[in-house]
Amino acid sequence: MSDFNGLGMHLGNLSRVSKARTRSISAENYTGEKGKAGMATEGTGASCARDLGQGWKVSPSVVVQPGETYVYADIDGPGAIQSMWLSGDIARKGPAARFYILRIYWDGEDQPSVESPVCDFFACPWGQYTQINSLPVSVNPNGGYNCFWEMPFREHCRITLENRHREPMVTYYQINYTLTDIPDDAAYFHAQFRRTNPVPYAQPYTIVDGIKGVGQYVGTSMGWGVNNNGWWGEGEIKFYMDGDGEFPTICGTGTEDYFGGAYDWDVDGHYVTYTTPFLGMHQVLKPDGCYRSQHRHAMYRWHVMDPVRFEQDLSVTIQALGWRDGGRYLPMQDDMNSVAYWYQMAPHAPFPQLPDVDYLEII
Repeated sequence: MSDFNGLGMHLGNLSRVSKARTRSISAENYTGEKGKAGMATEGTGASCARDLGQGWKVSPSVVVQPGETYVYADIDGPGAIQSMWLSGDIARKGPAARFYILRIYWDGEDQPSVESPVCDFFACPWGQYTQINSLPVSVNPNGGYNCFWEMPFREHCRITLENRHREPMVTYYQINYTLTDIPDDAAYFHAQFRRTNPVPYAQPYTIVDGIKGVGQYVGTSMGWGVNNNGWWGEGEIKFYMDGDGEFPTICGTGTEDYFGGAYDWDVDGHYVTYTTPFLGMHQVLKPDGCYRSQHRHAMYRWHVMDPVRFEQDLSVTIQALGWRDGGRYLPMQDDMNSVAYWYQMAPHAPFPQLPDVDYLEII
């Protein structure tokens, strides 16, 4: 029997001993080195620890200046990220939440394989705390962002945070990883943010396109700002794979259906939110009779048990459809944003350029 490499963790293999080495990077151990944590003599907690000294929560967080890109982690492989926890201003800045950009680079690549505002990566597209109880992503009171996507790498991993805000920001973080052998069939984790505001009339919203290679699509998180009255989610999601032309291989039946609900999420005339291991519509921001004038929704669908596998290429779109007079569909022109999550073998196609702060801002 081959040695267990410590990956693919679940309750059924927790008893197995492995030669994998556990490490963790935080503001108390910038490099993750063995026996090097909690040694800081300066940091954001130094004043609080002045009566206690070294080892007493001297550096629990870091300050990232405007325009600065901070390196969360710089790790030599082989190994795999097994969990991440992030918090601080990235989870508490409301309309400015999209000004903090998470990027992950694998094996020395110049282009990131993960590029997204932090809040959107953790399925909180409107910059406000909302509880999420899913397996890959968990968001907990009050702004604790957690993810458990396994992210293998062979040579190197680099994780950064860019502060595009005009003010300094404070970030807390813990990145837990293992150093171990990576099997030949392990693909690299990818995540890409997009926003279209407004969606052009009678055109589908593109969640992702231009994926080239071999891999599997594993999730969608989405924010949907509704710009009309009435129901807005009749649109179908479509997966175009491996040379599909005008028509896709996979076509859904409606927006709420794809995210695991039914019949407009309407129970007794009210939207009902839910958060489950693999799917949810976990946030509804309602008009307040004053400055908040539109409905906004947040949803996620993780394809953990049913990944969408592709061998050559993949594009994913969803329609924005409501209702108009005469029982006809109304193409909506909504504020739509999303993060697509997938694994693929290297190399990956370059991502579209991320919008500037004015277009990113949550308005």
